Amino acid sequence: MKKNVVVGMLTTLVVMLAMQGCASNGADEMGWKLAVQSYTFHNFSFIEALEKTHELGVKYIEAYPGHRLGGKWGDQVFGPGMDETTRKEVAQLAADNEVKIVGSGVFVSDQPEEWEQMFAFAHDMDMEFVTCEPPLELWDLVEQLSEKYDLKVAVHNHPQPSTYWNPQNLLAAIANRSKNIGSCADVGHWNREGLNHLDCLRQLNGRLISFHFKDIVAPQEGETERHDTIWGRGVLDVRQMLQIMKEQQFEGYLSIEYEYNWDNSIPDIKQCISYFQETISEMK
Repeated sequence: MKKNVVVGMLTTLVVMLAMQGCASNGADEMGWKLAVQSYTFHNFSFIEALEKTHELGVKYIEAYPGHRLGGKWGDQVFGPGMDETTRKEVAQLAADNEVKIVGSGVFVSDQPEEWEQMFAFAHDMDMEFVTCEPPLELWDLVEQLSEKYDLKVAVHNHPQPSTYWNPQNLLAAIANRSKNIGSCADVGHWNREGLNHLDCLRQLNGRLISFHFKDIVAPQEGETERHDTIWGRGVLDVRQMLQIMKEQQFEGYLSIEYEYNWDNSIPDIKQCISYFQETISEMK
């Protein structure tokens, strides 16, 4: 191989690494951390989800309750039903993959005792937040559990008939409650429900805890499901969402929830991460 070709390749590599380093530093400076929502890999075991998260170079994971653990645990699922030994071993397995389990969700229940179990479990696993959709009548309990276990409450917005499909409903429910309670903003669901997702983000200023971050395709004739796509290629204007987060001085986790190409989503997600890094570099 000719010398000038080698030099050119090395120069390109150095530039790429520098850009990645700058992007990482930029995100760190703004208090943003990429995570993976393990539902992205729900066709695989949780063990495999940890391995795939490591392959992506992402350091954090939000585990969904009910994710099959796999390996020696077989069909046992992630959640409060895990015994003490399993909890420690799963946490260690995550650490071995250089990944930390920072949250769990989306948790939904109308049973008070199950909320206590979930928060106790999250605390025991050293998580930072629980992603959930609490019944309106249980808000006093949920706020008490948040304080008792020192956990943030990130309220997700599933589509209707979920109570929280519209951010105004969430804001009304938590108006006089702790600032540790706020939104897990699923920006795709807002847009699919006909809401302006950028306006939704602006409305939640000061109440954004975390994200289920994504981009989605435009409506297609004859199709009812608007699937996820590589960030920057869809209709959600990822760059503008990040700009709003910057203006609001948001700090927290952006969980990648990529709901497409289920069995081979790693290449797509790598492009999402690259777009995120490049955009952050340009925003600095």
